[in-house]
Amino acid sequence: MQQILITGGAGYIGSHTAVALVNAGFEPIIIDNFSNSEKTVLNGLEKILNRPVKCYEGDCNDSEMVRTIFKENNISGVIHFAASKAVGESTQIPLKYYSNNINSLIVLLETMKEFKVKDIVFSSSCTVYGQPDELPVKETTPRKDAESPYGNTKKICEDILMDHVKSGAAARIVALRYFNPIGAHPSSLIGELPIGVPANLIPFVTQTGAGIREKITVFGDDYNTPDGTCIRDYIHVMDLADAHVKSIQYLADKKDNFFDLFNVGTGNGNTVMEVIKAFEKVSGKPLNYELGARRAGDIEKVWANTDKVSKVLGWTPEYNLEDALKDAWNWQLTLAK
Repeated sequence: MQQILITGGAGYIGSHTAVALVNAGFEPIIIDNFSNSEKTVLNGLEKILNRPVKCYEGDCNDSEMVRTIFKENNISGVIHFAASKAVGESTQIPLKYYSNNINSLIVLLETMKEFKVKDIVFSSSCTVYGQPDELPVKETTPRKDAESPYGNTKKICEDILMDHVKSGAAARIVALRYFNPIGAHPSSLIGELPIGVPANLIPFVTQTGAGIREKITVFGDDYNTPDGTCIRDYIHVMDLADAHVKSIQYLADKKDNFFDLFNVGTGNGNTVMEVIKAFEKVSGKPLNYELGARRAGDIEKVWANTDKVSKVLGWTPEYNLEDALKDAWNWQLTLAK
């Protein structure tokens, strides 16, 4: 079995990708510093897979730690998730984001070069488009100045990857610009597990539905959208995990100096209020919400054109918004037990 290193592999998307990799015949190796994840995730993975997943507790900025993993294993590719990822927080403490997100990629690329590992799938983001002039966004849509330091780190990391390939490096790279991952594994054994106050909408929704939070604040109701709330492209995390597996498989027969990028979304945009109404439908729980002021760093609306990822990778989403919200709610109910 080919070994794939998953940085941030105990995190939300990383853990679901570990499951998808095993189901596709790969062996995941995880590195995670557990700054934004819980070790209980490893127990959930073991129950789903009926076997433990090898995990190193460490930081991707620690070059000696990363070298140790490459020495002790026969890594054939890397999926790089590890990053600080809260848009709002990044506007408050930008230096943390620039230090962590950019340096960890450089450490990885240098270590991969040393150990002659060519393949890396990079976790990028639709935030690189800023507020696009045309919707839906294509991969050819011009990137704009990011609305947040978090978004800017993704843009800089993409530039680093492209410059790495331009330099003639023996690297094969896919950057996945993904939209808004939601949902959980259908088993309810793993899911989104925010530490402290959630940075994303869906945990706020499910925690409010469960009575953990008194109410949810909708940031802004005066945007140029059908109901005044922001529009996002919400993609089930299992669909997103599958896109990472297909990306690793896609790189296998490419030349040694290769870069490509894909949008990964559903191709549909939903407003925050549509998400709230859909959650109320699948859960049977009325949500207590209030309308608040706009939030710094938020863009008005964005959703993906998925033609390229469908045509080139043969990837199409299997789950819809209600499926994802149902799985997220079942995960929340499991956490409450």
